[in-house]
Amino acid sequence: MASSPEGLLTIQDFIRWGASRFNADGLFFGHGTDNALDEATQLVLHALHLPPDLPATYRECRLTFPERGATCELLERRITERKPAAYLTNRAWFAGLEFYVNEDVLVPRSPLAELVEAGFDPWVGTEGLHRVLDLGAGSGCIGIACAVYLPEVEVDLAEVSPAALEVASVNRARHHLEERVQLLQSDLFEHIGDRRYDIIVSNPPYVSAAELATLPEESRKEPSWGWRVAKPAWIWSCAFCVMPRPTSTKMVCWWSRSETPPRSWSDASRTCRFSGSSSSGEAKAYS
Repeated sequence: MASSPEGLLTIQDFIRWGASRFNADGLFFGHGTDNALDEATQLVLHALHLPPDLPATYRECRLTFPERGATCELLERRITERKPAAYLTNRAWFAGLEFYVNEDVLVPRSPLAELVEAGFDPWVGTEGLHRVLDLGAGSGCIGIACAVYLPEVEVDLAEVSPAALEVASVNRARHHLEERVQLLQSDLFEHIGDRRYDIIVSNPPYVSAAELATLPEESRKEPSWGWRVAKPAWIWSCAFCVMPRPTSTKMVCWWSRSETPPRSWSDASRTCRFSGSSSSGEAKAYS
């Protein structure tokens, strides 16, 4: 167990020291936090078995000697291993919900969170929604969040990686959604069969092989298959698709980068017209 530097006594002392070490060593933040203080706070509170929303009044509490060693050890691991904090704690948050993660899945983070929390408003009316597909589900965070925020829908989590599906299964159980969320091992639509959906959500690979080599070390600790895309024309970092209903004449697709979306979604190889935008992406309607 690591020994703590002299003079560190309180929770706040260790948060400050950890943040200073992180900045001095040039760590990258972008897997749930975007700065050294928040990252250090997350790790210190985890090491102490305390909730992430611990009231500030507790920050001046002193640590026992064993607690100091355990806290320093976790902070040192973040520096030496360069793993995202979520992999060291096996905890991540998406759309206000906590998820289990390990190194078999990407750390949850996507602009789709704001859309899921809003029930896909203004793009979708929740009335009449029945089925949602999370394509390339990974940890299952997007699809499970859909099931939480849209309590009347059934959700399929489609993922090619058996290891990732194990993580998704843990998260499904943690959110008590076994009856409404199904797991499908499928490479994209390969084993979807004749299932039909009102909404398809996806956070697919969107980084070329050349770009992957330039990513921060923390990002390269994530599974490369979750990042790397074979066809650069299909680079789009997140998307949702509202499938046409019998009373509808258009399909709405949303994505957060301006690359051309794949035309395999329901053979949507049609011209598109601009339909609207949100703070983190754009939408197009296929008529």
